[in-house]
Amino acid sequence: MTGFGRCLTESCNAIQQWEVKSVNSRHLELKWRLPSFVRGLEQRLEKVVRRHASRGRVEISLKLRAIPNAGSPDTTPCLSEVSFDALKAAAMFDRLLRMAAARGDAFTPDYNALLHVPALWAGDEEEVDESMTFCLEEGLSLALEDWNESRSAEGLALCTDVHSRILRMEEWTGILAARAPNIREERGTLLRERLGEALADYGRELEESRLLQEIVVLADRLDVSEELTRLDTHLNRLRELMQNGGDAGRRLDFTLQECFREINTCGAKLPDVQLSRLVVDFKNELEKCREQVQNLE
Repeated sequence: MTGFGRCLTESCNAIQQWEVKSVNSRHLELKWRLPSFVRGLEQRLEKVVRRHASRGRVEISLKLRAIPNAGSPDTTPCLSEVSFDALKAAAMFDRLLRMAAARGDAFTPDYNALLHVPALWAGDEEEVDESMTFCLEEGLSLALEDWNESRSAEGLALCTDVHSRILRMEEWTGILAARAPNIREERGTLLRERLGEALADYGRELEESRLLQEIVVLADRLDVSEELTRLDTHLNRLRELMQNGGDAGRRLDFTLQECFREINTCGAKLPDVQLSRLVVDFKNELEKCREQVQNLE
């Protein structure tokens, strides 16, 4: 399910900026964009994500910025045990300073930019300060809560749309149920007329018993009462799933497939132009519902 969440928080002498973006997926797929010196924490952070999400393709990014005067410029707060190549960083700044001087430009070093240069850092999970790890987990949780709020808002809009379509299909089911018996009567009358005309051409009379047999066979072929009963049951099930909430996406998709099955059978059995158009509209609404529930979790 699509969603976006953000958290900007200050803790452990650093400013964290988390962003969480997601699109729909059958499984939970995580893509991390973390500073190199905290990548060893991905397993712990993944546990935080799984407390807030069960599926979706989720992209999570983190930007860390040291708070001014919170520590020395060549170290990251609460990460003093992480290995930092200060000589290489100094060489990079010296080279940039010479290039700026050659071009006649002013140059002011941005030490926070060093946080995002993987070649300058080395370390693993054990080397990250535990208090910093806890702060990162809290910041990620806040971003995920904001992300879930945006998904809830979208889910409510999707549910409202699907619910209106279910109401429309229930109305059409009533029209089908009311029209179907008339079609059987009309087809029976038409059969009587055609058989009478055909037999009259040969000088023969219509046998009532034989006619009744043919009408019974025809009525059985045109009977859609069972299909309409099951269709009505499936529509009620859709309504219940929408109201109950929870992880109903797959159950909704399966129920919609069953609705497709029943309405296709009704369309094949009922040879009526007006109802054929209604069946086409019915299937269009079902397809739109399927597209919507693909994004529901």
